[in-house]
Amino acid sequence: MFESEFEEKMWALRQEKLQQIAALGAQAGLSTLEATYPNSFSVSATLDQVRATYEPKSAEELQAEKPEVSVAGRLMSIRGQGKAGFAHLQQNGVRLQIYVRKDEVGDRAFELYKLLDLGDHIGVKGYVFRTRTGELSIHAKEIVFLSKAMLALPDKFHGLEDTELRYRQRYVDLFMNTDVREVFVKRAAVLRALRKFFDARGYIEVETPMMQPVAGGAAARPFVTHHNTLDMPLFLRIAPELYLKRLVVGGMDRVYEINRNFRNEGISTRHNPEFTMLEFYQAYANYWDLMQITEEIIPFIANEVNGTTLTEFMGHEIDLSKWTRLSMREAIIKWWPAAAGYAPAMSDFADADTVFELVKRLRTAEENLPYVAGEPAGKTIATIFETLAEVHLIQPTIIYDFPLAVSPLSKVKPDEPDWVERFEFYIGGFEVGNAFSELNDPDDQRRRFEAQLGERERGDDEAHQMDADYVRALAYGLPPTGGEGIGIDRLTMLLTNSRSIRDVILFPLLRPQAKPILEKTEEES
Repeated sequence: MFESEFEEKMWALRQEKLQQIAALGAQAGLSTLEATYPNSFSVSATLDQVRATYEPKSAEELQAEKPEVSVAGRLMSIRGQGKAGFAHLQQNGVRLQIYVRKDEVGDRAFELYKLLDLGDHIGVKGYVFRTRTGELSIHAKEIVFLSKAMLALPDKFHGLEDTELRYRQRYVDLFMNTDVREVFVKRAAVLRALRKFFDARGYIEVETPMMQPVAGGAAARPFVTHHNTLDMPLFLRIAPELYLKRLVVGGMDRVYEINRNFRNEGISTRHNPEFTMLEFYQAYANYWDLMQITEEIIPFIANEVNGTTLTEFMGHEIDLSKWTRLSMREAIIKWWPAAAGYAPAMSDFADADTVFELVKRLRTAEENLPYVAGEPAGKTIATIFETLAEVHLIQPTIIYDFPLAVSPLSKVKPDEPDWVERFEFYIGGFEVGNAFSELNDPDDQRRRFEAQLGERERGDDEAHQMDADYVRALAYGLPPTGGEGIGIDRLTMLLTNSRSIRDVILFPLLRPQAKPILEKTEEES
């Protein structure tokens, strides 16, 4: 049942303390349940509110007023001095000292105080004052036991340091490492800022299905499930795109959704199988309009969350108000390695033969370039870009004009039929968002879906599936539309200087532990 003999002994010791606390409660007329796990405690203020209200006051002012408060929190430190003691409560990441004297709280309450352990929850009633050292504190007049920590907190000098253990036991990580809590406070602020931005511009927030009969809207491997009553396979959403564009067909000209997506793919510092995205669509707009919106929304969110457009990430200072725009071909040319010879010209991206010559030159230069013989030239160009340029895109950069071969839902450029009106934006060396002028020709869309089916037959299990109903929706008329998706997890990483996507997801997916915590053995069961 326990991870160690120490844990087992600790549990038993704290059970004994609970029994003693119950006995003290019985002396006050409380039942065992009321004494050990009471239902509630009435507070007059949070610890943060107490600090905000009384921190500006001097010791003399507090002594004259003796303002009474009722607070609650988790015990994070405790020390005794005979018939008196100090302790620190923590609530919502804020700590405040309490002072407990036996002659103030009484014998029974002081006996309770001596039975407390780090991690316990207690309620305190008393008045605010300053100690001789000037620390804002609460002079306790009453202590109420609220909950016992049956397991010991991590060592106070080292905290919870094991990275994987922090992810598995986020419930401990949050109160032991208050900077971790701040990351998730900022994540919530990111979502509020997004809603503020779009609501002020007339967008409607919507919700679309998370279980879908066709896995569409992105090139990704889906999770598969089954609906028993309808006896049909379903896919967890890889993107909400096709449903959101159906809404634009229906006359909802400006829509957005903050959505959870699921992709049955690898896990890394930048990828989690379950992640959060914003997607928004605007009728009568194209990818140039969305570039402008992108260059407005990212600085807006940064200012709302951090109060500045400057952010530190992985040793780089990034200014989220300053943007660069490059086409994909321009980016390849700019970061072409000297070892591969002269930089290519725009004409070198024209057909499969010239693109294959670029592949040979890069392989001669020992660039680690994935390539499958016979793949579309556009797919190879996209791979060259990812290999050469992506790592250099630290400052905010929009990369526009993508190959048709990797963009089955984007509108073709009028003067270049093998290229589409699509862009991705990069910050910190990775993609944060993806946008394009939406394809609204139903015949063209059907042909592209059919081409994607051909890619699936060639072994690409991330190629797009056929969605006949979406093609039918386009047949009713989708106006010229721009659509964009922004990764909330990655954006939060940038704004909080978090090295891994797991640091900004409360409960990231992890491999099962060899020995589950607190699982009873068959004999104990």
